[in-house]
Amino acid sequence: MDRFQEMQAFVRIAERQSFTQAAEDLQIPRATITTLIQRMEERIGTRLLERTTRTVRLTRDGEVHYRRCVRLLADVEEAEGSFRNAVPKGVLRVNLQGTLARHFVVPALPGFLARYPELELHIGEDDRLVDLVREGVDCVLRAGTLQDSSMVGRRVALLPQVTVASPAYLARHGEPESMEALGAHRAVNYISSATGKAVPLEFTVDGRVTAVQLGGIVSVTGADLYTGSAVAGLGLVQVPRYRVASELADGRLKVVLRGFAPPPMPVSVLYSQNRQLSSRVRVFTQWLHDIFEAASGAAQGYASNLSRAPKE
Repeated sequence: MDRFQEMQAFVRIAERQSFTQAAEDLQIPRATITTLIQRMEERIGTRLLERTTRTVRLTRDGEVHYRRCVRLLADVEEAEGSFRNAVPKGVLRVNLQGTLARHFVVPALPGFLARYPELELHIGEDDRLVDLVREGVDCVLRAGTLQDSSMVGRRVALLPQVTVASPAYLARHGEPESMEALGAHRAVNYISSATGKAVPLEFTVDGRVTAVQLGGIVSVTGADLYTGSAVAGLGLVQVPRYRVASELADGRLKVVLRGFAPPPMPVSVLYSQNRQLSSRVRVFTQWLHDIFEAASGAAQGYASNLSRAPKE
């Protein structure tokens, strides 16, 4: 029960606001984690945590000590890794956007875990904003523009997007040939978890991005529902091309307004700006960058081969 372990326990309790959850995260008995904090408070000579029956909160002294401990723990981990080229190990908690995870990440996971056999991955699936510190998550993978200023991250991909609709919808409303024609159309509106408002459609017009807010009779909050609603003929949607590749191939969806393509969608790994990157997050982030880069290269090669194929 050395001071390093005390700091680990204190930081995790402060972040999880729970002795029980911190003990589970660190895989030590709750009684042990209680003893560690008691020893730390006795040695320092001040109360660091305010305990109630429902929550655990930092005292004013605890907030100061928490920031110091976070820096010290990060420095120790980085120092150890730099001198002995340590293999990342321990639990890595990540939260992934579902369609990205299923299409790109999960199929490649066996190779990542074979490369880093001492890592244990805990994976959650969400589109919503995640409180990384409070929920004990190390990093998240998200598509779209960064909204939360408390997080920073690394862009790992730019996914080409398309505007699509079902043949049944286009038969009823006509296929739009110009931006002006959009006035006669409706969209399936995607509700942002960050703002609670519908995300406008975006089109590239003369090199500039133009946002268009169309009315609609259906609003959704999930990626699968968004695509499914378009297939059902409920309106126009804009999605990364990979997500609707099979629907485009079998004719369930059709690309419209090709000359006014949406801007590519950024994909980023996000983490708290108040924390230094651990070696676990660092290797995971680099690996995500590599798999998206490989997928992008394969897609470009496929498109190039199609363009060179003889026309019948």
